[in-house]
Amino acid sequence: MLLAYRMPREPSRPRIAVWRKLERLGVARLGDGLVALPADARTREQFDWLAEEIAEGGGTSTLWVAEPGSLGQEREVAAAMRAARATEYAAVLVEARTVESSDDVERVRAARRLRGELRRITRRDFFPPPERDAARAAVDALAGEHVREGA
Repeated sequence: MLLAYRMPREPSRPRIAVWRKLERLGVARLGDGLVALPADARTREQFDWLAEEIAEGGGTSTLWVAEPGSLGQEREVAAAMRAARATEYAAVLVEARTVESSDDVERVRAARRLRGELRRITRRDFFPPPERDAARAAVDALAGEHVREGA
């Protein structure tokens, strides 16, 4: 799915709100005002809601169901999306390793917070990178039996 959109620069608040929502969705940025997500019912609904928000913010948008021109182009978009998620998973892994030598209370607290972060990343992870499993394993190790029993 493609969303082509334009929004006025001022006021900036609606434009920034749309930008943040697009980031949370994990879109691939194909150009200025052109973003993509794999086509499914959930992404279609999300883009429909964003199109309404763009219109309410004084902008214009168009939704497209598209097919890449070549397998190479499709792989490039998927690779860019995978790389973005890999960076996010790597940050979780670093954070988990940073607190692994902390006391039990801090480890449990960090594990809960990092599990929430993993859930947020997973919602926008359409092409899972290898870093996903490493991040999950690090958070599970960090949690130990304390969080598993209480979760």
